[in-house]
Amino acid sequence: MQLSDLFTARMREAAPPLWGPGDANGPDRIALAFGDADPTMFPHKDLIDAVAEVLATDIDGALNYGPTYPGLVRVAAERLRQRGISATEQNTLICYGSSQIIGLLPQVLIDPGDTIIVEAPTFLGAVMQFRRSGARLVGVPVDAEGMDVDALETTLAELRAAGVRPKIIYTIPTFQNPTGVTMSLERRRRLLDLAITYGVLVVEDDAYSDLRFRGDAVAPIAALDTAGWVIHLRTFSKIFAPGVRLGWASGPQALIDRLAMCKVEGGSGPLMTRVVAQFAQDGRLDTHIADLRTHYGEKCDLMLAAITREIPTATTVRPDGGFFVWLRLPPGISATALVPVAAQHGVDVLAGPRCFADGSGDEYVRLAFSYIPAAQIGEGVARLGAAIRSLALARL
Repeated sequence: MQLSDLFTARMREAAPPLWGPGDANGPDRIALAFGDADPTMFPHKDLIDAVAEVLATDIDGALNYGPTYPGLVRVAAERLRQRGISATEQNTLICYGSSQIIGLLPQVLIDPGDTIIVEAPTFLGAVMQFRRSGARLVGVPVDAEGMDVDALETTLAELRAAGVRPKIIYTIPTFQNPTGVTMSLERRRRLLDLAITYGVLVVEDDAYSDLRFRGDAVAPIAALDTAGWVIHLRTFSKIFAPGVRLGWASGPQALIDRLAMCKVEGGSGPLMTRVVAQFAQDGRLDTHIADLRTHYGEKCDLMLAAITREIPTATTVRPDGGFFVWLRLPPGISATALVPVAAQHGVDVLAGPRCFADGSGDEYVRLAFSYIPAAQIGEGVARLGAAIRSLALARL
């Protein structure tokens, strides 16, 4: 018997790394593949001040063993209440980024062979976590208004006819990753109605809604829920810094309690939870978010203009917030074939099939405008355009 024989089968699948840009990108490469935050926007001085304030007033609690700082739970719950969500300190759980909750949910809800409904395309990290749990993933198409709820209804009806009750509907309704689209209010209401009718938990991943740089806010699905069928996930990664590794979830009390039980490390960083709570005081966090909205909005506009100029036969849906532009490639161009050619031209992009549970989507690539300097966006898109043209010529 080999040691590997003891490993659970659901974990055998090797997965590509989630994050970049990474050391593989040489100094002259332009990284459009991954949604890292712009390091020039990290609140250096305010962060240093917050750390100093915490250590000056509560060094024992901050640096010793201890639970999550209750002050951050209050901050998180209040931010949800401002969006119309019935969050309390009891049903709000601080975690190591919202991805920790995505990893914990299968431990609570999923047995191998259970069904999870995901958007097609969706966040590749969620696909990886759900697949590792042994779940069967069923994709529902996304269009310019978010998840196609007609297709969702058909899928739920077909599954019920086959004797299958899905455990989760996973959705990113606002500035969806990877497409950047926002689900309409009408669709959010109908999705919730369908989830209640068929008895399926909605996992609302709301990583980007604070980064709206145009248009009007749409109510979260959780704000529409009065029956207790939605768990809402948020993160400080996009509005503060990913390195703090803090997010939060709010939802049905029984589910939050069970997730907390599975969170075997207990509290989430006594020091960092205090620092983030301190930073959120006196309006510093909201001021920082306003700066981020302006900054990322300008970068998004630069990318869209560059695409129009450099790749006029490609198509996009203009996002109103978030980190990404979803690019439909010119006819006949394969994303799988394009990625290595683009790398040879000095630009890295994410192939569409990485974002589909069934590996489809070879006509798409995801472009992130979040990380790279604004001055490099035009050049990065120009390099991608050159790679597309060279690939098209090679096919002649």
